[in-house]
Amino acid sequence: MSLIMEDFVVVEDLTPKPPLPAGRGGFEEVDGGVTAPLGFSAAGLYCGIRKVKKDIALIKSEVPADVAAVFTLNKTVAAPLIVDKALLARGGKKCSAIVVNSGNANACTGERGMQDAWAMAAATATALSIPLEEVLISSTGVIGQYMPMENVLQGIAQLPAQLKECGSNDAAVAIMTTDTYSKEVAVEFEVNGKPICIGGIAKGSGMIAPNMATMLAFITTDASVPQPLLQTLFGRLIDRSFNRITVDGDTSTNDMALMLANGMSGVAIVQGAEFDLFESALEHVLVRLAKMIARDGEGATKLVEIVVRGARTEKEAVKAAQSVANSNLVKTAIHGADANWGRILAAVGYSGIDFDPANVELFFGDLPVLGKNYDIVIDEVRAKKIFSQENITITIDLNQGESEANFWTCDLSKEYVHINASYRS
Repeated sequence: MSLIMEDFVVVEDLTPKPPLPAGRGGFEEVDGGVTAPLGFSAAGLYCGIRKVKKDIALIKSEVPADVAAVFTLNKTVAAPLIVDKALLARGGKKCSAIVVNSGNANACTGERGMQDAWAMAAATATALSIPLEEVLISSTGVIGQYMPMENVLQGIAQLPAQLKECGSNDAAVAIMTTDTYSKEVAVEFEVNGKPICIGGIAKGSGMIAPNMATMLAFITTDASVPQPLLQTLFGRLIDRSFNRITVDGDTSTNDMALMLANGMSGVAIVQGAEFDLFESALEHVLVRLAKMIARDGEGATKLVEIVVRGARTEKEAVKAAQSVANSNLVKTAIHGADANWGRILAAVGYSGIDFDPANVELFFGDLPVLGKNYDIVIDEVRAKKIFSQENITITIDLNQGESEANFWTCDLSKEYVHINASYRS
């Protein structure tokens, strides 16, 4: 069978890197990741799908939670996503458990793959003594290989005994593929004097592009949010976070983001100032995880934020920013600390938006690079110093409107080629 690369490689360095700068907005970051909210526990263990690391994880809510879900737009869809859509329709969009494996995508595996996906869900329901309709499943790894189901089922049977209220990192490590570090974040804030938490874990490193980026993300909250409202909000914020990152322009077969709201804080989020704060906190969690994924691009050494402002519409700002973020010429120049601004302007030019290049202004950080009417004002020494940093901001002002958008990417290095040339070895 022909094999397609998704995202699997042996990972040895599991040491978390320092977090990116936190934002402010009436909430603060706390420890605990996906298990920070009340009523959630998690586990991760080795069951033999991978060669060297934890490869199966479980996230559990004490009570059935409302679910919001966003799935890949790839027409080649892995079996777990098909099963999840069926389970969500059958179970009324409630969930008590998510089981996730790494090392095998269970994609392009035909009827046998579908049977294996259903078997994963059924085994989890049995192990936890919950209805099948309250289980969701997820897989990531090599495409086109059958799941080692004996190992997977043994792992699922062992997971419930490993559940811990502090088990977020075990789960975060177990879902990693080419990631070099685990990705977790949680925030806490108060509504009417009662604390609320939102937490999450994610994986993603290579084969990253909207919609969605090659990634898995699992978000939890102990707030009570009506499911239709939760779905609308989650989808909107996915567009501002996970759909604003790119590493190499490839979109996978297994991408998904799931959010569970179990209501165990006793606080309902519906409208008004409480909703605005909840939205701000959730966006912070999603953007932080998205930036971690972009920063962890395979072989990446730099996180790059592309800011397009002065656009006529947000849609045009997004298109222009994404075009620059996807440019291999821009990304290789950034890796070499070559402040080649011409490549950036060229990428905006083929983005498909209508603009006047003579009106564009460019900035690297706070350094002016290009003024209107092609006024070249770049200080090459300062520009090279900026491009040598680990966090780089490129601002493109189109000077034709009031809309703006952000996109996140990384540099493109020789290591990216090495990793993906030996992906299955």
